[in-house]
Amino acid sequence: MTSFGSALWSSVGKKVITGLTGFALMGFVVVHLIGNLTLFIGPHAFNEYAHFLETVAHGWLIYAFEIFLFVVFVFHMVSAVTVAWTDKKKARQQGYKYAKDAGGKSRKTLASRSMIYTGAILIIFVIAHIFLFKFNAGNPHEMTKGGVKDLYKTVVTVFKGPGFTIFTVVAMILLGLHLRHGFWSAFQSLGWANDKYLPVLVNVARVFAVVLAVGFIIIPIYLFLSGDPNASSTMTGGH
Repeated sequence: MTSFGSALWSSVGKKVITGLTGFALMGFVVVHLIGNLTLFIGPHAFNEYAHFLETVAHGWLIYAFEIFLFVVFVFHMVSAVTVAWTDKKKARQQGYKYAKDAGGKSRKTLASRSMIYTGAILIIFVIAHIFLFKFNAGNPHEMTKGGVKDLYKTVVTVFKGPGFTIFTVVAMILLGLHLRHGFWSAFQSLGWANDKYLPVLVNVARVFAVVLAVGFIIIPIYLFLSGDPNASSTMTGGH
């Protein structure tokens, strides 16, 4: 292994990878939420948004981004698990006497202690999400009268059932818990936080986590309570 590779896969290097990939994934989550909010505008807006993503640069851009996102996701998962395993092993060796976060005051919370578990459940959710919405398992995408894939109808149909709606709400609560710790921890992993700014970042993380979680939660609940899968063909017919 080269010196660069050794440094990259060292204890510090893995924390840097976790932090950088964490920022990339948080950026994606924010953009994904903004795009999903077009569901509230209506079928035409959401379908046109989805169609734009799938067709920009003849579809190559979305494929390139998906590959990039997959690589980032894998690196984040592997580095986070190995860091957690190393920290746990070190804590056992020290008898938990020194198992505190850097900065003196321990910041161990439910969010920090459950990162691996919330991450594992989120992986399951992401797989189910891709399976249902990207590949639309067992229910091929319909087309609107304008010739655009009717993804709106697919989304509304999925969230008409209580099962995946409840699973999504629970997963988004866990996402908020994951982000509550992950946000400020990413800054700390990259050395961008000190005793002066860390308390501020922790508070920002709380707000960030709540906003993202609530933003994602209201979508399935809204569609479950008021969604009409037949509205798409009616509303997009005039476009």
